[in-house]
Amino acid sequence: MKVGRYNYLAQFGDDADVLLCQLREMLLSGRYILSREVADFEKAFAAYLGAEHVCGVNSGTDAIALTLQALGLKAGDEVITQANTFNATVAAIRIAGATPVLVDAEENSFLMDVSQLPDAVTSRTRVLMPVHLYGKPVPMEALIVLARDRGIDIVEDAAQAHGAKINGKKVGTFGIASCFSFHPSKNLAAAGDAGAVATNNIQLARQFVLIRSLGQRAQNEHLVRGMNSKLDSLQAAVLLWKLPHLDKWNARRRAVAGWYRECLAGLPLSFQAEGYNEEHAYHLFTIRTDRRDALLEHLLNAGVDAVVRYPTPIHLQPAFADCGWRPGQFPVAERLAKELVCLPIRPDMQHDEVNYVGVCIRSFFGR
Repeated sequence: MKVGRYNYLAQFGDDADVLLCQLREMLLSGRYILSREVADFEKAFAAYLGAEHVCGVNSGTDAIALTLQALGLKAGDEVITQANTFNATVAAIRIAGATPVLVDAEENSFLMDVSQLPDAVTSRTRVLMPVHLYGKPVPMEALIVLARDRGIDIVEDAAQAHGAKINGKKVGTFGIASCFSFHPSKNLAAAGDAGAVATNNIQLARQFVLIRSLGQRAQNEHLVRGMNSKLDSLQAAVLLWKLPHLDKWNARRRAVAGWYRECLAGLPLSFQAEGYNEEHAYHLFTIRTDRRDALLEHLLNAGVDAVVRYPTPIHLQPAFADCGWRPGQFPVAERLAKELVCLPIRPDMQHDEVNYVGVCIRSFFGR
């Protein structure tokens, strides 16, 4: 059996011709940039999140960089995030001209170790940036209290957590702003790169709109230094088509994760811990084992499209060598980088696929 990570066809349903006709009409009419489709998606995604404003941009990376610029960060200002995240989180902080500060991961949740934040805050700290990694929400209570007490903003990196919740409240609505990616791999996937920023702050929302269009208020009138980062109209149409299905897809992902946990119970591996008050979006389903590389090879040979995400933590990436981080500085992130593997998880996965993956893993461990 082949068990793949993606099934793009299944995301379009049985009536995809309706969408394809719309895309054809848009292409032929020249409706490409900041069209009504973009405005309609921004409005729909804001309503979905429970946010006041959404601004569509070119990518999740741009979403972070644009947000930090809109907040007025400058050289020397610090943004605290976690050592186990995708490169784009920290790259975007650098693009915005700010200084990234890392805290380690937590052993069981694989998320930011919130207990390390108070010691990481300095007089230069401007932003706390939790990453809702793999679709699991970072516990936000302590972050909110710390940010309020220290006068710091929270910007959520929600690139992997569309639709995840804490106590029924959608991830992306806890900070002053939140950043989303709609890369084709995501739970809500465009047909190319796309991203968005959400906020309840009207002044910030206006800055987002200004910055994404090269700082231009009117033709050739540039008020601020901006970037060219607009959500493509064709991508907005695709996202608007898929958005009504997102909650159903996330529920199915949670069901698939439950099947995995059942069929892998009792094996010498562990899962990302679940919180009692959360709804995990399961962008990725990760398992942890000290035999990760051998297990990965075994799964790939068996036709299971497993993958390792982030095998090198941020502080050991050559791109950030000038930050002065050193091996051993964030030991949990380093262990996770060596021990985590992601199993295929899709909304359309069937029991027999999950069972096959389970049989393969059990055979690896001799069970």
